[in-house]
Amino acid sequence: MDSAFVSKTWDKWTSNYVGSSGQPLKAAVLINHDPTGPSRLLSTIAEQEGIKADATELNQFVSFIKQNKLETESFFIGPNEYVVTSSHESWFCARCMNTSKPAGEGAIVMLTATFILVAL
Repeated sequence: MDSAFVSKTWDKWTSNYVGSSGQPLKAAVLINHDPTGPSRLLSTIAEQEGIKADATELNQFVSFIKQNKLETESFFIGPNEYVVTSSHESWFCARCMNTSKPAGEGAIVMLTATFILVAL
């Protein structure tokens, strides 16, 4: 996939839906990921908005996806622990277990052939 196209699409999407007050999402991360690559190969962050993550921090999350134990284990993004509440063919939803917000927090994760999109 062309990186210029991905970057342009990302910028358009995040400017409308991520980050500022009143937007439906507080943060999003686009991870460049090769599911067939060796486990020692770290995935890279292609884009991020509203969060400051690094590839090492997201390594546990990517391992969680590779192991495909969505319904039996939890994962971390930053300080928050998530548990999967709904799983579908190419995406899943998760609920934050240690949020302090009364309404709760969650994540939607979409998987494509080359990217993992995480919307918080």
